[in-house]
Amino acid sequence: MVTALFLTFAVLLILGAPVGIALGGASAVYLVGSDIDLAVVPQFMYAGMDSFVLLCIPGFVLAGNLMNGGGITDQIVLFSNRLVGHIRGGLGLANVTGSMVFAGISGTAVAETASIGAVMIPAMRKSGYDAPFAAAVTAAASTVGPIIPPSVPMIIVGTLTGLSVGKMFMAGAVPGLLLGLGMMLTVWILARVRNYPREPWQGFGALVRASRGAFWALLMTAIILFGIVGGYFTPTEASIVSAIYAFVIGLFVYKGFTLRQLPAILLESAIGSGGLILLVGLANVFGWILTSEQIPQAIAASMLALTTNKYLIILLINILLLIVGTFMETIAALIILFPPLLAVATQVGIDPIHFATFAVLNLMIGLTTPPVGVCLFVAANIAKISLGAITKAIWPFLLCNILILFLVSYIPALSLWLPNLLFR
Repeated sequence: MVTALFLTFAVLLILGAPVGIALGGASAVYLVGSDIDLAVVPQFMYAGMDSFVLLCIPGFVLAGNLMNGGGITDQIVLFSNRLVGHIRGGLGLANVTGSMVFAGISGTAVAETASIGAVMIPAMRKSGYDAPFAAAVTAAASTVGPIIPPSVPMIIVGTLTGLSVGKMFMAGAVPGLLLGLGMMLTVWILARVRNYPREPWQGFGALVRASRGAFWALLMTAIILFGIVGGYFTPTEASIVSAIYAFVIGLFVYKGFTLRQLPAILLESAIGSGGLILLVGLANVFGWILTSEQIPQAIAASMLALTTNKYLIILLINILLLIVGTFMETIAALIILFPPLLAVATQVGIDPIHFATFAVLNLMIGLTTPPVGVCLFVAANIAKISLGAITKAIWPFLLCNILILFLVSYIPALSLWLPNLLFR
């Protein structure tokens, strides 16, 4: 029945079914074929969703939607453009910079692609950039979101393993900055080679005015991080604080929405959060089946049978996750693969926080990797181009991101320095 499980899962994915449906459908086929009572489905779904840490997700999703509805995206883009727009390829650089700033609000790559892309892709096309490049920059830059805190995938990892979410948030800060800087360098090189335009320098006065507009967004990130590090609130409480803050700033400072629009924002956030948490529940059923069939143990044993060398194990894990990330949704992949791979990693002496950082970074790269990179579809839809066009344009950014991945994987200090400094 294991063959039927994986075959059903693969067929449903190929047919275009959402990952959650594919996980649930494959699990149902296995359970029926194995004559197991289907009552285990709601039991294990509830067990997967019954976590205090998962309450972070609705809070951060709501905060991101409130800030986006409140006009924060436009302010971030304006600030980024005033900061780096005068350099060759400036709008591309502003796109990446905006994603790095917006990362502290959204926590999810798809939300970032949609929000930043809706503003930047039309602006870049109007200024003379070709549409595939504009879409590729937007999709690639969005992967910074779940690395720079707060991070929904890091919250999922904390739920699965009991690792400190605060430490993982801090562990993602330096790799996230490296990822952003690497993509900015890639944009600058391509802009010089292709002679992309640059915006005229508006002067320090315009930069100061733009920074005032983005100040409240930057302050929100600071509140989240210093609140968690300082021990004033847990990550779950931080998500509620950020939602309240976003409501006050969006309504009274930016005035981007009214109380009449609030129900629609709440509904959108509920649907988005519900989809993520349902996926967690269905993935937990799938994960229970894998565990009962001892597939994670088989994966771990196979890896350790090949080698016990820490550096080769890191290479094997990265290759596996890069392949998985090309066709499986991030949260589902984490729930299914993270526990067995963590067992392998700790057995060869890899720090769990370090492992969590490069595993999440790896799967984020999968969001922009053909054939099923979700962010590619979102960016291509906004730019009104084919998936083939954006696939050709994304490769320089993928190569850059994979290089950063291997730096983070093999230099533990890049992810461990900050949490070790702040959490003694």
